[in-house]
Amino acid sequence: MFVGTSSDSGKSVLAAAFCRILKRRGVCVAPFKAQNMALNSGVTPEGREMGRAQIVQAEAAGISPHVDMNPILLKPTSEMGSQVIVHGLARGNMDAAAYYQNKRTLWPAVTESYDRLASQYDVIVLEGAGSPVEVNLKQNDIVNMAMADYADASVVLVADIDRGGVFASIVGTVELFEQHERERLSGFIINKFRGDAELLRGGLEFIKQKTGFPVLGVVPMLRDLYLPGEDSVALEQKRFQMVKETARISVGIIRLPHMANYTDFDPLELDPRFSIEYVLSAKSLGGHDVIILPGSKNVPHDMKFLRESGLSDGLLRYAKAEGKVAGVCGGFQMLGNTICDPHGMESKELKEVAGLGLLPVSTIFEPTKITRLINAAVNLPGVRTPALLSGYEIHMGRTAAVGAGDCSVQEFLTASLDGKVWGSYVHGLFDCDEMRDSFIAWVCGNNDSVQTTFSYKAFKEYNYDLLADTVEKQVDVDSIFKKIL
Repeated sequence: MFVGTSSDSGKSVLAAAFCRILKRRGVCVAPFKAQNMALNSGVTPEGREMGRAQIVQAEAAGISPHVDMNPILLKPTSEMGSQVIVHGLARGNMDAAAYYQNKRTLWPAVTESYDRLASQYDVIVLEGAGSPVEVNLKQNDIVNMAMADYADASVVLVADIDRGGVFASIVGTVELFEQHERERLSGFIINKFRGDAELLRGGLEFIKQKTGFPVLGVVPMLRDLYLPGEDSVALEQKRFQMVKETARISVGIIRLPHMANYTDFDPLELDPRFSIEYVLSAKSLGGHDVIILPGSKNVPHDMKFLRESGLSDGLLRYAKAEGKVAGVCGGFQMLGNTICDPHGMESKELKEVAGLGLLPVSTIFEPTKITRLINAAVNLPGVRTPALLSGYEIHMGRTAAVGAGDCSVQEFLTASLDGKVWGSYVHGLFDCDEMRDSFIAWVCGNNDSVQTTFSYKAFKEYNYDLLADTVEKQVDVDSIFKKIL
């Protein structure tokens, strides 16, 4: 099990690394995180929802994702509340205090999932959340040391040296461990190091003397490593403008306050044919060939943000000037005429808001969430060659055309009659190389798409192996495996 001195210490990345290392050694391995909080989620082959980090770790392990790998997912809908998802199904919204009081009632769901995985795989790589020694939260812990105890797991503490205070955070965490928790500890991994590792030697000796446990490795800052991100921390670290000399088109992505599934646009960031900017104001719209409205976990409030920030007026001016606009999931809903939330699924205050009116559709939120994988061929407006659309849907809204014949409707894509605006509920659509080819053809007004030489799937596999190679070189993995294999 990997626990961290803080959030974003690198637990998820190291768990993925060990999943790939074990896979390459012929071990049947699966990831597990009891409780995840993230706006980035995906859908399993069974049509259930789970956290993006465990989907990435499953890919690294060479297996299909399953909700048992992340039995509880919290998707924040506001500063104080989240949608609670158990075994891939939404159970409703809960504020932080209510969830904290009821958290232990979810323990059976956690242990059932772990037991099923443990009966199918030789090794489980567990991941904690935040810090394992938050004294105000520990009583109802179901994701850190309580899970380590249940799984009888050997524990590695991960510390981020880049943020500073690494020695204090390691020693302080060990000091706050209870004795039975210290007995699970194998040692430490210092992550995100920049510079000459020899300069750390004295500090590593200090840690061993002070705690009695060794530093098992120092992993360098891997600036060029790519793994799909998971949470708001990763989103905040994104560069908000990525201009490339090789780019054929410039894409503006609206940076919504409740932006969800931002990994939809990772392939565009990585494909050398696209320049990307995360747009924060209306004045930044005009310099782009196309604007994308992304997904949102609180569509009514994000639509309100568009109006109050002036972005809605800017988008309407942009579209009127022959600009091209696309919307994904919540962004698709915002392109329509109205958004109704009569059951308060995303907002208790905003029961109905007006959309941008760029597509003649309306959306109503229902209590039942749609989660499913999608594989289909679609034609973007004006593009003769159909593209494979392979992704997933996660949404409470149902969207329908307002007037028959006022828009072009395919099963998974709705477009304006002039072809300049379209929306889709499908997340992950740009993961498909063919869809990015067609997207360029649509933006540029070509009838046929131009094939890319960039494969997103191959790029991910290369990075999983690069990560595993680096960790095997920098960490004493054999001493860790001696306790579990």
